[in-house]
Amino acid sequence: MPACDTLIRNAMVIDGSGAPGVNADVALVGDRIAAVGRLHDYSSADTIDAAGKALTPGFIDTHAHDDIVAIRNPEMLPKLSQGVTTVIIGNCGICAAPVRLNGSPPPPMNLLGEAREFRYPTFASYVAAVKAARPAANIGALIGHTALRSNHMDSLDRVASSSEIAAMRAQLKEALDNGALGLSTGLAYTAAAAASIDEVIGLAEPLAAAGAIYTTHMRTEAAAVLEAMQEAFQVGRESRVPVVISHLKCYGIDNWGRSNEVLASLHAAANRQDVGCDCYPYDASSTVLDSRQVDERVTITITWSTPHPEMGGKTLKQIAELWNVPQIEAARRLVPAGAIYHSMSENDVRQILRDPKTMIGSDGLPNDPRPHPRLWGTFPRVLGYYSREQNLFPLAEAVHKMTGLPAERFGLADRGLVRENYKADLVLFDPKTIRDTATFADPIQKAQGIESVWVNGVLSYREHANCGPRTGRFLARGVNAPTAERNNPKEQTQ
Repeated sequence: MPACDTLIRNAMVIDGSGAPGVNADVALVGDRIAAVGRLHDYSSADTIDAAGKALTPGFIDTHAHDDIVAIRNPEMLPKLSQGVTTVIIGNCGICAAPVRLNGSPPPPMNLLGEAREFRYPTFASYVAAVKAARPAANIGALIGHTALRSNHMDSLDRVASSSEIAAMRAQLKEALDNGALGLSTGLAYTAAAAASIDEVIGLAEPLAAAGAIYTTHMRTEAAAVLEAMQEAFQVGRESRVPVVISHLKCYGIDNWGRSNEVLASLHAAANRQDVGCDCYPYDASSTVLDSRQVDERVTITITWSTPHPEMGGKTLKQIAELWNVPQIEAARRLVPAGAIYHSMSENDVRQILRDPKTMIGSDGLPNDPRPHPRLWGTFPRVLGYYSREQNLFPLAEAVHKMTGLPAERFGLADRGLVRENYKADLVLFDPKTIRDTATFADPIQKAQGIESVWVNGVLSYREHANCGPRTGRFLARGVNAPTAERNNPKEQTQ
C-alpha cells in the first residue's frame, strides 16, 4: 500500500487547465503531487475528507506589489487568505531591486516602501534576502524600467541616452542571469513618461535570448488606449518577446464602453504575436494621487498623504470643500499621496474579465494603510461573485485564469496544474460559499470559503490563519519560460 505525506480524498479536482472538475483523490509526497485519481490503495497519517469541496492549484497573482512586504512581513496573510500561493512582483515599472536611491524613491516607487527599505543594489542580493526571509508564498519577479531609470539618470523628465540605456541593460542582464522573469514598464507615470519607444525597445532587446517576458502599464488607458496598445505590441514584435498588458481597462468616464474595441485590438495582435493581459475584478483603480487624473465627475478617495495624513479616508471632493479650493488644487496640496479612483464602467470590467486571454491580478498595494479591497479580495471575488453569482464564466474557466494560464504565460515550470509530479501548491475551498468580504469601507478582511492552502506540499493556511512553517520559494525563470520562437516567429514582424 503506497504511503504519502498528505492524502486529500473525495475532492472536486479542478486541475487548472480549464477542463471541468472531476471527483478524485490527490496524494502529496514532499513538495510534489505524487498521484491524482481514485487512490484506494494509498494511505497517510494526514488524510483529509474533501467531499463537497473544490481542490485547485494555488492561485497565481500575476500583478502584485509585494516586493518589499514579502521580506518585511513574510507571512503574506493578504495573499494566503485568498488562496494565492505565488505572486509576480516588479510590475508597473517599479521594483525593489536592483535599486540605488539618491534621496526619496520617485513616485510610484514610493508605493513599495520607504527609502531605507530599498537596500538591494543587485538583483542577486534581493534574491538572497527573499530566500533568507522564507516568505509564505512563492515569489517570481520582474525588473522595473522606472527603477532602472532612477538608478542611472540624473533627471527622469527626458529620454535616456545611449550610455544610460547600456547601463540599464547591464543591470537588467544581471537580474535575468539571476532568474528574473522579464521587464516591466510604467509609462503612464511621470518618472517614465518621457521614455521613447526606442528606449524601451533598446532595454527590452536582451529579453528574447533569456526567454523572458515584457509587461506594461501602458502610456495611457484613457482616450489613446488603442495607440498605447499598439506601442506595447511593437515593443514585443521588435524585441521578439511575449507581451502582457497590465490591468487592462477603459479608464475615465469619457472612455467607458470601449472594451470591445480594446479586446478586438488585443486579439488582432494575437494573430501575429504572443500577447495577453491581466485584470482585477473591480471598477475602481488605486495608485499614487496624480493631479492629471483629477476629474470632478469621478469619486477619488485619498488613502494616504504625507503632508496631510489626517485626510486619509476622505474623498478629494470633501477635502476640497473643507479647504474651499478646487479639487485639482486640493490634489496638489496632498501629494505625495495615494488614491482610489472610481473611474471604470462595470460592464467594461466584465467584458475584459471574461475574455479568454485575461489572467487575474490583484494589483494590491500592501503598504497602503487604507488599501483598495482588491488586496484581500480579488481571487474569491472572481470565484464567488463573478463566477457563481453572476455566471460570467464557469468555475473551471475562472480557476484557469488564475492558475494554468498564468503559469504558462510566465514560464512557471511545474506549477499551475493539479498533475502528477507538479509542485504541490493547492487550495481547498467551498465553491458554494467562497466570497470576498473586503469592501472599500472595510478593506482588511479575510475571504470566506477558503479552507486550506498548501505551498510546496506544506499546509500553510487553515481556518482563517497561517499555520505550519513558511515554505514559499523564489521562482527563477524556468525551463518552460515563454519564448518568441514558440509563437510563429515568421509572423512577428511589423
